[in-house]
Amino acid sequence: MARQDALSILDSKEAQDKLAEKQGELIENIQKNALSSILKNTDYSGDPTSGSVEINRFQNSTMRDYGTARGNSKGDKIKNGKVVVNVDQDKEIVEEVANKDLRMFGIADIIDRRTKNHAMQAIAELDREFFKTAEAAAEAVSTSKTDIEDVVEDLIQKLESTKNEYVDGVDRNMMVITATPQAYGKLRKYIDQVDGGADKESIGMFHGVEIYSNVRQEAALLIQVKGAVAQPVAVEQYDAERIPQSHDFSIDLFIYYGTKAVTPDLIYKIESVSATNEIVA
Repeated sequence: MARQDALSILDSKEAQDKLAEKQGELIENIQKNALSSILKNTDYSGDPTSGSVEINRFQNSTMRDYGTARGNSKGDKIKNGKVVVNVDQDKEIVEEVANKDLRMFGIADIIDRRTKNHAMQAIAELDREFFKTAEAAAEAVSTSKTDIEDVVEDLIQKLESTKNEYVDGVDRNMMVITATPQAYGKLRKYIDQVDGGADKESIGMFHGVEIYSNVRQEAALLIQVKGAVAQPVAVEQYDAERIPQSHDFSIDLFIYYGTKAVTPDLIYKIESVSATNEIVA
């Protein structure tokens, strides 16, 4: 009877409703708490479940003298540097739960306990891959400055002055800096000295640019425009099923994603900050 009772609990409407509810919470937690979700490019066409998405990147228009198009009997063609992002990472969390635990704690309690951890692990996975990709695409910046505030300003100006066929300079309100805890701490110390320690919990902005502490990057300082890296994610419906020839069951979560630098020309980094504030690129 215990086996049948466990299966009945597993197949109950309560269990299925709880799984659906927790899947919604997991996706919401990823969107709210993953740093990559704040920074990534979401302006793509296509469905991640199809295996790939496309992101358009149009080149700058060319200003010409009046009458040029009429004289040439045609205008300039719009050049689109289209980027395809393949959803090529297939990940899973499949955990076995003993029948006795199901009967002792109940399906709702077990699902609550495990899905909180699932969200944390999904965030860690996505953030690690996001910043690994961003750092691989980033151009290393050299600076002669040693004070952390001057180093960060040099990094900002490097991105700010970028010009090519796609951009003609970058506004600071489009940038984001992420820093290792060590580099962030140095900048935090400078801010505390300047403002007397006000707003100790966060820096928020530095010289007009958003800044975050990040444990999932190697480079001391990384600057990019929002949307420089794309990371489409698809989450399959949470499932729970009995393990064949067993009284136990599993909670199954499958996540598919892909990560690619869409604008690698708009990502820069400084590799390390020494204990003496010396910057190494």
